[in-house]
Amino acid sequence: FWQTLGRSKRVGGRMDVLGFKGPKNLRQKLVFATLTGKTIRVTGIRENDERPGIQAHEASLLRLIEKVTNGSVVEISETGTSLRFKPGVVVGGRNLVHDCGKARAIGYFLEPLVLLSLFGKKPLSITLKGITNDDIDPSVDCFRSVTLLLLREFGAGAEDFGQKPLDLRVNKRGMRPAGGGEVYLQCPTIKSVKSVRMLDEGMVKRVRGIAYSANTPPHMTSRMVDGARGILNNLLADVYIFTDHMSGAKAGHSPGYGVALIAESTSGSRVYTECSCSGSSKGSDKRGPQLLGSAEHHDGNGAGGGDGAGEEAELVPETVGERTARMLLEEVSRGGFVDGTHQSLALSLCAMASQDEISQLRTGPLTPHAVETLRLIQDFFKVTFKIAPEQQSRTLFLSCIGAGITNQIRTMN
Repeated sequence: FWQTLGRSKRVGGRMDVLGFKGPKNLRQKLVFATLTGKTIRVTGIRENDERPGIQAHEASLLRLIEKVTNGSVVEISETGTSLRFKPGVVVGGRNLVHDCGKARAIGYFLEPLVLLSLFGKKPLSITLKGITNDDIDPSVDCFRSVTLLLLREFGAGAEDFGQKPLDLRVNKRGMRPAGGGEVYLQCPTIKSVKSVRMLDEGMVKRVRGIAYSANTPPHMTSRMVDGARGILNNLLADVYIFTDHMSGAKAGHSPGYGVALIAESTSGSRVYTECSCSGSSKGSDKRGPQLLGSAEHHDGNGAGGGDGAGEEAELVPETVGERTARMLLEEVSRGGFVDGTHQSLALSLCAMASQDEISQLRTGPLTPHAVETLRLIQDFFKVTFKIAPEQQSRTLFLSCIGAGITNQIRTMN
């Protein structure tokens, strides 16, 4: 699997290679390259940084892709600043295990893993170990409560062959810096992505959430719930926040706490925000646009992992709940069927959808990461979105005819 770029030799005819500079959006480049069968070459990977080249979390992602594919070839230069990736075939697997490390959270690996596994030869079941909640990447609670439902809208469920449904279970929580969390993911295969029409954002009818803590006193979760309800109950009566306190072996190796909130609308759309505090990240908040923007910023400029050094003291639990509630209201005000956290994923799935129907999506102002996604979709899938702004609601209507990506290896099987 691992080769060195300076020592590799290519024999035979000329091969078309897509070239990119810098490590930004490396996850999407690897996923799109695998789904389209295109070889990519990435140069200038942090060549001027103090720690040049591929970082630990990116190497871990490459190892994860190697586990679920067959025939993938990675060539890395001796300095680590150049990467050539020739994709193989996605085969999936049963009862796999992968340690995501401590540089990035499990959420960094979940999205590319699911997108690849949906087009695998066999269903995937895997245990991922590492950090479950932090201030950079989407948490496992976000993936379980919002992302899975969005994927099911595109047909990512147990269609046939008696497959088990798409599911994620949190066995252990792990906060920064030591991690120790564990989740179990099962992902079925699909024939193709279904075209969607997500235009009606609806009105918020209720708010659900989860207040979690690990290696802290149990009352921390109740105090976060009180803080969030103090803001939300002034606007909405139907607010219910579950509590999830873990201790001992299920709590990982570092203390921490946080709360995730989901606003559910009358049309079925969901908006997510989260705020968390952990051993190394004091008072670090995250929400849709800022979350993915900071995540991709870390992808391109360093090892990743927020240090929260700007705060002198940890946020008290009541403040964590209040801040998350205010962020949720701000995210709802942006509009759109999907929040900023999921814009990139929704656009990617629309681009892969069937060529027979038009996929339509309504979003709020596009995040920088979503804009980069549109550029990569054009490079890999040759799909262009038509964007029509609506001045009154300040939302965007995006539509496209998908590339018609199909799971050919499952058909052959």
